[in-house]
Amino acid sequence: MKYDLLKYSEPVFRPPSEAYSFILQVTNGCSWNKCAFCEMYTSKKFSVRREEDIFNDIKIYAEVVPETSKVFLGDGNAIVLSTKRLLKILYELKMTFPKLRRISSYALPSELVKKTDSELRELYEAGLMLIYIGIETGDDELLKLINKCETYTTTAGGILKAKRAGIKSSVMLINGLGGIKYSQQHAINSAKLVNEVQPDYLSTLVLSFPYGIERFRERFLGEYI
Repeated sequence: MKYDLLKYSEPVFRPPSEAYSFILQVTNGCSWNKCAFCEMYTSKKFSVRREEDIFNDIKIYAEVVPETSKVFLGDGNAIVLSTKRLLKILYELKMTFPKLRRISSYALPSELVKKTDSELRELYEAGLMLIYIGIETGDDELLKLINKCETYTTTAGGILKAKRAGIKSSVMLINGLGGIKYSQQHAINSAKLVNEVQPDYLSTLVLSFPYGIERFRERFLGEYI
């Protein structure tokens, strides 16, 4: 079957709402990949896929599902690519799939901040309609403790900048992230951040320990209760 020719690098992750989307890996892994709570891409070393391999996957998928209407750009932070490179991919998708109505991606807010207003507008006009952002928490102290490469300011700035360009946002918070000790400041500052940025979609996830709680404690830069 032609699906077998798609060059996926496992494991592959996508948001629940992208269950029926074409998952197109433009990078392998996450460009940051140091968060204490996240094990998604710890088995991978970050790399950018070759353009010819990406375009070949598009061609193969179009032969199997020509009516594709949604595409999700993987892996962990496709927005890290240059705007020029992203635009080439977006244009190729639009030319290949006539029924395409949405392209989406995970994004780090700090990478959105780095792009200019005009760059983000170009990406939106080329089809990037939705970005998924793990806010995790709005508390700066807790962001440091989980080794997240963001602050309250960069998170708010990135989301609002994308919003001005027309790009919708789906954001995630993690319940229990700071344990008992940090729960109050986690809740208060997360609510403050969400109220400020007014995302289009908001979900709360629950902190999990796929490799055990002690592994998380070893990576958490403080006392976790």
